[in-house]
Amino acid sequence: MDIFVSLPAQTLELYDGANLLARYRISSARLGAGEQSESYMTPRGRHIVRAKIGSGCPENTVFVRRRPTGELWTAELAAQFPERDWILTRILWLSGREPGCNRLGQVDTMRRYIYVHGTPDSVKLGEPGSRGCLRMRNSDIVELFDRVPAYVAVNIGDFSVARPRQSAGQFELQAVDRLGQQIACGTVHGDGRLAELEVVESWRGQGVARQMLRSMAEVAAASGLPVKLQPIPA
Repeated sequence: MDIFVSLPAQTLELYDGANLLARYRISSARLGAGEQSESYMTPRGRHIVRAKIGSGCPENTVFVRRRPTGELWTAELAAQFPERDWILTRILWLSGREPGCNRLGQVDTMRRYIYVHGTPDSVKLGEPGSRGCLRMRNSDIVELFDRVPAYVAVNIGDFSVARPRQSAGQFELQAVDRLGQQIACGTVHGDGRLAELEVVESWRGQGVARQMLRSMAEVAAASGLPVKLQPIPA
């Protein structure tokens, strides 16, 4: 089991191998992607859930420094503290796995206190708006929290896989960066075979091929094709 977050798509996906278990809308950093301390940006790359906090707490439980305050979020409470960054219900505390990129020094995700957490239902998801964390609906973070173990892998990617195009009995997919530029392409034949998969060299090793293969498997399965794709890379 592992998690993939697409920053351009503003989605969090839970997988079991190639099988998509759930897809949720999220809100990442308003200032975009970045790893530097005090940047208020969302870090990219490979992470793990280092700690799970809030088990059994009611929805809308307010957390400050990862501790419940005894409050439950309400519109009235929000009006009293308009500047607070509301961290609610559950916390999945992320830790980077790539020294120099998102671990240690001034780029350490865990020391930056980057979480996946609940947010008020009034907060708009599907677009950037946080101070670096990944915001989710309270009901969604409860569901995700209960499904994933501690130390589950989390890859935060600054790319997304576009909707497939069907042409001449086959499906064509592409991955694009935040500017909409193609960084990978692949094709699934009408019999479910993977025809080709190419990733731009500068994007290799960032989980693009893995997500492309997963999307191809999803497309093939949804179309009733026998899936004959190669194993999903780590």
